[in-house]
Formats: sequence, structure tokens, C-alpha cells
Amino acid sequence: MIEVEKKFILNEQDKKRLTKNAQFLNERIFTDIYYDTEIFSLTSKDKWFRSREGRFELKLPLHDGVDRLADQYDELEDEQKIREALNLPSNGNLADDLIKAGYSPFCTCKTNRRKYKKEPFIINLDIIDFQDFTYNIGEIELMISNKSEIEDASKKIMYFAKTQNLVVTPVRGKIIEYLKRAKPNHYQTLVKRGVVEDF
Repeated sequence: MIEVEKKFILNEQDKKRLTKNAQFLNERIFTDIYYDTEIFSLTSKDKWFRSREGRFELKLPLHDGVDRLADQYDELEDEQKIREALNLPSNGNLADDLIKAGYSPFCTCKTNRRKYKKEPFIINLDIIDFQDFTYNIGEIELMISNKSEIEDASKKIMYFAKTQNLVVTPVRGKIIEYLKRAKPNHYQTLVKRGVVEDF
């Protein structure tokens, strides 16, 4: 499946409007550990590799550059597909193979997520704890099955956001926000590579 999403900074009134008449799905707390190499070989290509509660996931970009209506990623959760995408041999334990290939954690964060459904959209309201600071962010997402639907899905999300009176401005995702605040060298590399728009 392909995830098309748009991030928003929301105030309490925005959250009330957005969740009014929406179906509450669940609330959960999870920990993410993000990995990369010393030369940022993944994040500098807008690839995001994480372990979420012990399960590995790799998000591969389907968009070009920073000038886009919404983010679009192909999410790999199958270990064999992740190995192929990272060119990792199928030797043993994935965690051990990652270390041998030069991957190490660069960010650990705990997210409290409240999830809603407002047909056909999924709404995530996140409070992310980075220990040094917390970050509040909202996401509106659509899951689609074909790349040909990406542009239409992006437009639907933007139209929906406008009907909810949300302010559409550039928003840093949680890990980009963390890098800007805590790891400026890593952040500036992503800006120079055209992965992140500095604002």
C-alpha cells in the first residue's frame, strides 16, 4: 500500500473540529528507533528506516524533491523486501546484519497517538516525546494501492483540510524537527540534498 499524508500543526480548536463526528479508532503509545549510516546514506535520499516496537519498517519516497502537496511513501514491512532495498544479505538476524552493514540508531522517540477515521481519511494526532522536548503534530492520510492515484489523493487531502478550516503551511515531520533541534549537521545535510525545505 502507498501512504499519502499531509502534516499539520493543530491547536485545540482545530483538533475538536477535525475529530467532530469522526470515528475514534484507538490510542496507543509506541517507541520508534530510526537508523542510518554515518554518512546519512538513507535519510539523505529521503528513505526512513525504523524499528517500531521491535518491527522494522522502511519508508521509500514516491515524490520528487520538497515541492509537493503531500508526502507519498511506499512502506515496506516485509523483512525480505527491506533486505533487498538495503542490499543486505540474508545471513542471520536483521538487527545484527544492520550493525555489520554500518547502520546505527540516530533517534529514539516515544509517540502517544490518537487515531480517528473520517471517511475516507485517517487522522492521527501525535504527541512525540524526544526526552529533551515534546512535539505535537497532526496527520491526515489516505492509503491507496496504485501510484496513479497519488495526485488525486493529495488533492483530496488538501480539499478536506480546507473544509476543516486548517491552516496549510509548511510543517516539519517529527524526525526532521528533532534533527533541526538536536542534530543540525544531519539536518543541514538533508537541506543541501534537497530532502528538506528549511523554514
